[in-house]
Amino acid sequence: MTVSSTDRPREQRRWAIDLRPLRVPAYRRLWAGNAIAMFGFQFTAVAVPVEMYALTEDSLWVGLLGVAAFVPLLVFGLWGGAVADAIDRRRVLLGGSVLLWVAVLGLLVQALLGVGSPVLLLALVALSSVAFAISGPARGALVARLVPTELVPAATTLNFTTAMATAVLGPLAAGLILAIWDLGVALPVAYAVDATLLAALVWAALRLPAMPPEPDPDGGPRQAGLRSIVDGVRYLAGSPVLLLSFAIDLIAMVFAFPRALFPEVATERFGGGAAVGWLYSSIAIGSLLAGLVSGWIGQVRRQGLVLVLAVVGWGVAVALAGLAGQLWLVVVLLVLAGAADLVSSVVRQSMLLIYAPDRMRGRLQGVNTVVVAGGPRLGDLRAGAMAAGFGSGVAWIGGGVAAAVLAVLLAVAFPALTRYRPPTGADGREHDEGRGPRRANDGVGG
Repeated sequence: MTVSSTDRPREQRRWAIDLRPLRVPAYRRLWAGNAIAMFGFQFTAVAVPVEMYALTEDSLWVGLLGVAAFVPLLVFGLWGGAVADAIDRRRVLLGGSVLLWVAVLGLLVQALLGVGSPVLLLALVALSSVAFAISGPARGALVARLVPTELVPAATTLNFTTAMATAVLGPLAAGLILAIWDLGVALPVAYAVDATLLAALVWAALRLPAMPPEPDPDGGPRQAGLRSIVDGVRYLAGSPVLLLSFAIDLIAMVFAFPRALFPEVATERFGGGAAVGWLYSSIAIGSLLAGLVSGWIGQVRRQGLVLVLAVVGWGVAVALAGLAGQLWLVVVLLVLAGAADLVSSVVRQSMLLIYAPDRMRGRLQGVNTVVVAGGPRLGDLRAGAMAAGFGSGVAWIGGGVAAAVLAVLLAVAFPALTRYRPPTGADGREHDEGRGPRRANDGVGG
């Protein structure tokens, strides 16, 4: 089926979310399976830090969950990207999804048995992070093979918007469970929901077509070893726009991600209970609302500039939320932060998928996995450590201000990012990073 940009009225095309990628059956199955699994994951995302805080009554331990997740991402994320470029990406996604299933079942068992070990929680979080590091690059790289190049921004927006929808409903449902039952019942229920719904992602991976790697330019077999990883890093080092896009995302997440503070703030300021669910859901609500009116993102030409502005907006909104004293105002400001985060995430992922050739997408998605998933974990550690030393208010507000300021400084110091525009024009040429014309299909991979 030919998917044309003229299939929708002009005004709808500009503002409403673009659903055309769902007409591609393989992409639709992956989208559906991932959406169901992501909804279940949100129960665990809330339950683990709540359980850790209940066991230790210390936000520093909650922050250590970020370390437990980040170290495996750093080690296995790059390797997972190399694997995704060397063997069938469908098989990589399936294997990683099964391993994630094992980790969630481990969380369920320890909750049922009432083990009460912070160290065991850290170990199971680390195992789930290994699984994500293996499957994440393959899942991200699949998108550009499943849909036409012109629909990559729309497919990326759909992925992020759906993930945010599940991130709204999941934490709210988890907060309801925590409000109704005591932790001895609520935690096993939360983990059981995740384990059950994760089956949808395994089903989606099984139904995908084979996705073998494209032939290597030198004609040799693909190897998922150190040399392959080094080649990917070397390619990234020669791509300033991609490097800067990763750097600004790290700034946003490391300095202004307040997630590790939510259990403490919900308990001390707002009496606990359902408040923690609202805090965990608020950023996702903003991203969801922004995604529903995201049709304009695919038409943005100054993608680099929009990325910088979105990160600055994120930092400012987070800082203001830290100053707010009422739960509803905190939620509203975090909603605004979430909207900015949706824009920055979609623009940056679209830049990566269109800029990079398919033979490199797995490895670059591996780096992306380290940045996107590792950044918030480092942010958890930063927030938890600052809260332990200076209080949650300083950790929250100071981080938001720092992110906004550093994003501006990065953009001023390295203007290649703000100058970036995606390939355009009937002749398929553009001027990229001030280095002269570049073929529009040089970074598309077919």
